[in-house]
Amino acid sequence: MNRPIQRVAAIHDLSGFGKASLTVVIPILSTMGIQVCPLPTAILSTHTRFPGFQFIDLTPHLQSIINHWKQLQLSFDAIYSGFLGSHQQIEIVKNFIDDFNTDKTLVVIDPVMGDDGHLYQSIQPEMITGMRSLVSKANVITPNLTELTFLLNEDYDPTISENKVKEYIQRMMNLGPETVIVTSVPQPEMPKRTAVIAYSKLDGRFWKVSCDYLPASYPGTGDAFASIITGSLLQGDSLPIALDRAVQFLSYAVRATFGYQSNSIEGLLLERVLQNLHAPVQISSYELLDD
Repeated sequence: MNRPIQRVAAIHDLSGFGKASLTVVIPILSTMGIQVCPLPTAILSTHTRFPGFQFIDLTPHLQSIINHWKQLQLSFDAIYSGFLGSHQQIEIVKNFIDDFNTDKTLVVIDPVMGDDGHLYQSIQPEMITGMRSLVSKANVITPNLTELTFLLNEDYDPTISENKVKEYIQRMMNLGPETVIVTSVPQPEMPKRTAVIAYSKLDGRFWKVSCDYLPASYPGTGDAFASIITGSLLQGDSLPIALDRAVQFLSYAVRATFGYQSNSIEGLLLERVLQNLHAPVQISSYELLDD
């Protein structure tokens, strides 16, 4: 029997305060008309940018939850993972994909490991090796430039050329994913802009979407981006349309949040802008790059 709505298994942590991970993933995909089935890897009092956060590791409980889902014979239109706290969790997600993946399942891996040329404090070297193995099972991966360079064992270069990014993407494709989407690509010739560059084996073309930079940093923007990509692809959007939707929504969300005197550490004011996910896409920002 066909389900009336699509269903996503979302493997992320859950923070009680501060919009990141599941508190971003669930409202975005739900607004896009997609059922989210969360598999929480940890529960935190706040996300990790707040000092003194409390952390409950759910690794010992994940397999019993997965086993119950197997007993119920659940199936998913997409499997979508984000931040993982240990090498053991990476192995659990790999096994989850093996158990629930079908030829119709979209597997999206956001290999959350670092930003601005540095790994996050909790990421150990063995986790980079594990993440390389995990992304090989994905249809779509969404690393930022920092994560891409660590996956490829390359040095981070904030002045990297567009051609070098394309070369890195091609190398990343050799690990197995069908689509590679790289975020936070600097534009040295335009320091007030940043870009997303993507490539898909399905059409063999590079796509680029640029956006303006604002002097603010909000937790959860990467989670929001990957969530919109997941929802858009499930809804049948092409890769460039999915990129457009994600970048346009985030640009609007960042500008809307920046206009208030809210504490940036609390994340985007999603509730103010979620309705924009239903707005027509202004197909004007993506561009086709030369091979």
